[in-house]
Amino acid sequence: MGTNDAAVDIVATDAERAALAKRFGFLGLPAFSARVTVDRRPGGQVIVEGRLRGKIVQACVLSLEPVTQELDDAFRLVFAESTSDERDPESGEAVLSAQADAPEPLTGNMLDVGEIVAEQLSLTADPYPRRPGIKLEDVLPKLRTAGRRGPPEQRRHPFAGLAALRDKPRRGR
Repeated sequence: MGTNDAAVDIVATDAERAALAKRFGFLGLPAFSARVTVDRRPGGQVIVEGRLRGKIVQACVLSLEPVTQELDDAFRLVFAESTSDERDPESGEAVLSAQADAPEPLTGNMLDVGEIVAEQLSLTADPYPRRPGIKLEDVLPKLRTAGRRGPPEQRRHPFAGLAALRDKPRRGR
């Protein structure tokens, strides 16, 4: 990282978009760009702020048909140099704060801004994309009732055997 408040414009190439789509399981990533500022503050804090824009194509969770999502999302991350080297006495691993606003640990003097943007892309994508207007009933198999007469067949409950044991009188009690 160089000077304070450095701005970085990222426009993903075709190969980079294809690699990101494969990495995150998208059907496609037709457009993706970001503008990021990196600001080193006194006390060892580094603020990374940005906005990503693009378009992703994912498979609908119900029909598996392509669903397009427009992206326009702002993000802000705070990193801090490890001022206190708290370690778990048993495992020796670093102890991190569970507070939502706690800064991420910064090790070394380099940040991978491209990786930060890629992670934000994965967080911005809809985890359960669904084609508009589709319902679960639209994709479930239909019950075949045509040609049958009489009441529908009763299915045995999977725990019916256990219920029978529960209701059975016990010996010696």
